[in-house]
Amino acid sequence: MFIIENYPAAVACCVITMFCWGSWANTQKLAASTWRFELFYWDYVLGILLFSLILAFTLGSIGAGGRSFLADIGQADGKNIGSAIIGGVIFNAANILLVAAIAIAGMAVAFPVGIGLALVIGVVVNYLADPKGSEGMLTGGVVLIVVAILLNAYAYRRMQSAGKQTSTKGLLLAVFAGILMGFFYKYVAASMFTNFDVPEPGKLSPYTAVVIFSVGILLSNLALNTILMKRPFVGTPVSFSSYFKGGFKNHITGILGGSVWCLGMSFSIIASGKAGPAISYGLGQGATVIAALWGIFIWKEFKRAPKGTNGILNLMLLFYVVGLGLLVYAGM
Repeated sequence: MFIIENYPAAVACCVITMFCWGSWANTQKLAASTWRFELFYWDYVLGILLFSLILAFTLGSIGAGGRSFLADIGQADGKNIGSAIIGGVIFNAANILLVAAIAIAGMAVAFPVGIGLALVIGVVVNYLADPKGSEGMLTGGVVLIVVAILLNAYAYRRMQSAGKQTSTKGLLLAVFAGILMGFFYKYVAASMFTNFDVPEPGKLSPYTAVVIFSVGILLSNLALNTILMKRPFVGTPVSFSSYFKGGFKNHITGILGGSVWCLGMSFSIIASGKAGPAISYGLGQGATVIAALWGIFIWKEFKRAPKGTNGILNLMLLFYVVGLGLLVYAGM
């Protein structure tokens, strides 16, 4: 299987993760005018699973290092398979809340608040499980990112106080999404062998772990998204027949979104072998900056914000970038 050989290459993979995780939601925004997010989400989940299989049979099955996908899944024990599935279930519950928050409050709010909170929790949880990197630098980075989250929430509340159309529900959904999102990664990381060059019996390769994780997302989605369709956060209930009435553009947009997210997840997991789960996950969740830039400058989600809000948003982005820089430095 393809293996990252050094820390700079691992950081490069995390940067790719950052752009993938920060950009996939554009597919939801593109589909939003004609396609309910509950329907979009079925294709998004299918995209994750399909792309994980593509990577498993290509990058996960070439080279002399590690263990190829089919051989790896054939020897995996139930405990590690279960751990990766649990990670998928937790992620899916969190991501459904995040997608709902994006639909209600926009990318520039849902990502900095939800994923920023997930970053903070995830760095702490993953560092405690596998303490790689400078504790002081990680702490400094996390503190700056917390400040950035608070600044973003404050900017959003300013719009509300100025009489602009905002929703507290969207902000709360982003918070709950972030709390859940901070825990899924450790279950996936725990299912894998830590030295990717030396496979351990019963443990999963990073590529196999992502496939099993994706299966957990799909299985949980059969229940979670079905409930959401019947009891949506906003709007009227939506039927399964509506899904099958969607056109090719509707479905391919969701599949593309899931594929982009899965590419980011796969690169993050591959990078964790050299960077450690805490740094790999934390850098990937720098997606908050990318998503905020999309929301602010492309989708104009703060277009009618009160005077002075742009300054707050710029300060928020600055704190995020410096915080992420400290996370990178923590692993050097």
